[in-house]
Amino acid sequence: MTLDALAAELGKPEKRELQSLRRRLDELKSSGQVHINRAGEYCLSEKLDLVAGTVSAHRDGFGFLIPDNGSVDVYLSEAEMRSLLDGDRVVVRVTSQGRGGRCSGTVVEILTRARTSVVGRYQREHGIGWVIGSGRSAHHFIVPDRYRSGAQPGQLVKLEIMEYPAPSREAQGKIIRVLGEPTDPRVLTEAAIEMFNLPSAWPAAVTKAAHHFGADVGDGEGAGRTDLRKLPLVTIDGEDARDFDDAVYAEPAGEGWRLIVAIADVSHYIRKSDPIDVEARRRGTSVYFPDRVVPMLPEALSNELCSLKPQVDRLCMVCEMQIDRRGGVTGAKFYRAVMHSHARLTYNQVDAMHRGADPAGYAHIRRLGPVIENLYGVYKALAIARVRRGALDLDLPEVRIELDESGAISGVASRLRNDAHRLIEECMIAANVEAARYLGRHRIATLYRVHNGPEGDKLEELRLLFQSLGVPMPDTARTRPREINRGLQALRDRPDFPMLATAVLRSMTQAVYQPVNNGHFGLALTAYAHFTSPIRRYPDLLVHRAIGHLLDGGKPGAFSYDGPAMEQLGKNTSMQERRADEATRYVDARCKCLFMQHRVGEVLDGVVTGVTHFGLFVMLRELFVDGLIHVSNLPNDYYHLEPGGLGLKGERTGRLFSLGEDLRVRVARVDPEEAKIDLALESQPAAAGQAGSRKASRPGKKRH
Repeated sequence: MTLDALAAELGKPEKRELQSLRRRLDELKSSGQVHINRAGEYCLSEKLDLVAGTVSAHRDGFGFLIPDNGSVDVYLSEAEMRSLLDGDRVVVRVTSQGRGGRCSGTVVEILTRARTSVVGRYQREHGIGWVIGSGRSAHHFIVPDRYRSGAQPGQLVKLEIMEYPAPSREAQGKIIRVLGEPTDPRVLTEAAIEMFNLPSAWPAAVTKAAHHFGADVGDGEGAGRTDLRKLPLVTIDGEDARDFDDAVYAEPAGEGWRLIVAIADVSHYIRKSDPIDVEARRRGTSVYFPDRVVPMLPEALSNELCSLKPQVDRLCMVCEMQIDRRGGVTGAKFYRAVMHSHARLTYNQVDAMHRGADPAGYAHIRRLGPVIENLYGVYKALAIARVRRGALDLDLPEVRIELDESGAISGVASRLRNDAHRLIEECMIAANVEAARYLGRHRIATLYRVHNGPEGDKLEELRLLFQSLGVPMPDTARTRPREINRGLQALRDRPDFPMLATAVLRSMTQAVYQPVNNGHFGLALTAYAHFTSPIRRYPDLLVHRAIGHLLDGGKPGAFSYDGPAMEQLGKNTSMQERRADEATRYVDARCKCLFMQHRVGEVLDGVVTGVTHFGLFVMLRELFVDGLIHVSNLPNDYYHLEPGGLGLKGERTGRLFSLGEDLRVRVARVDPEEAKIDLALESQPAAAGQAGSRKASRPGKKRH
């Protein structure tokens, strides 16, 4: 129907009502629910076999439409993708359906463009300049000389799109920022910030508001709070930590311990909808790169006033718990307090003190020995409870990029975890659980940290992997992590256990924030929320506000957030977390390639950590870097993927390359731009190993 016909059907609305109708129809058109045909008539998209959704581009030129209605993905050919960028919202007409239900489609209309700028490498040849966009949409953007902005061939740049790609023309743009040489890790970070749209500059209003608080807790700010300044609370973090969210203290009490987890009271300073809150909500999380941190809060707060620095007064929100000998929490309460951290300790210091090491440099903290031992007593009890409830025990190594003083890559190292790391982890988990229980009892709108178990094909692949190793996995593993953990324990003595643990991790769905509590599968918990890091995670700040509202005597229904608002905040913060992960992976992968560029031709020891139909992923043991042996670099044969992805087997020779197998490889080629390291098989022992992983997690606090 035309607009006039529709208006007549509705009883000839007045002019203002007609304008409102037109706006609503425009909204429906923008969302892809209606379509305007050549006759200017509004049509329901579903009646025209049209599907609206988001484009997911593939590096090889083709792509898929991810439908809004959750139906099967629609294949888009290279010709259809010529006009599209990754993330564009479009309407397509389904033209055919192949085997397995896979549909193909043609683009009918582009609803909205995903981006107005791209990051890529500037190239120039025969007097013509262009930028090849990074990421999955590898379009060429022609850059007229007058819009070159002094960029030199090979440099990474940010380009503003002037003309989008079309079937009959190349896209065009102008360079608005020259980032620099792609061999500089700092430039890679700048590229990631631009590429993933990470907010990094502070609005003037935010900077002004942050400095308004000053550098110290005011004389009257502790009024009405519990005074914990004489209690020897301590922070325990990594050597390079700059913001200290949490402090801990434990002492014997009754048949167990009194455990205090004090968290920076960010909610005291940042109120809903003030300039800092608006910016923190836009960022969602701090993002950690090898050369810097892009913080969620201004440094005047994150590294100073809110940070629980030693020997200064700080405001905090406290979770005080009574822990019994079996790790059960027999009582818990929340309150606001003022504290005075007695020491800034590192994981290695605490571990050394617990093991009896007493170098001269520890003399100033030797007096804290009893506090440390009490914390270890709490940790051992909480660890018992963790085993009893069947939480997944993966404990994977952390890999970090090391930079020298000039900012160049000096190495890639594995960061070993000790019991001091696990001590803090268990204390934080306990406080997070109590926060979730407290808010759940009061039925107040909040965000839970929800982690679902493996589903569908991923669970079947995991079961096949375990069964091939002689460890059965029952159907109940879908809802009971204990069953998966039992299988892991049976395989823990294998030399390739880290690869198996990573395979388990990959089978899991990603944890999200949402207002509906569905529990945390990996931790085997019925309720879990993020309470312990409000400096660097926005959901924690929301949890603090909810707890503060209840402490002030507020009714749940009078809280300034309701269910729908929390649902939207949960979607946003989950998306921001994924964005941060993608940005850090982008930089880490390219930094590892830069580190390996000078090792081309070297022969190194590796282990097979992943198997696909096109080759073997191998981790170089001493360097903690992954590369690929393509099937074309294996002994001449036709190779087939074994069931469960456990190996590649040669059709003629019967040679099996298995997960976990030790290989001697040569670094054949390194491509930092594509983040690819090609390896060639040099030799291998006669015996084959079993299982593996491709990537290690990046350093930083555990996020659960």
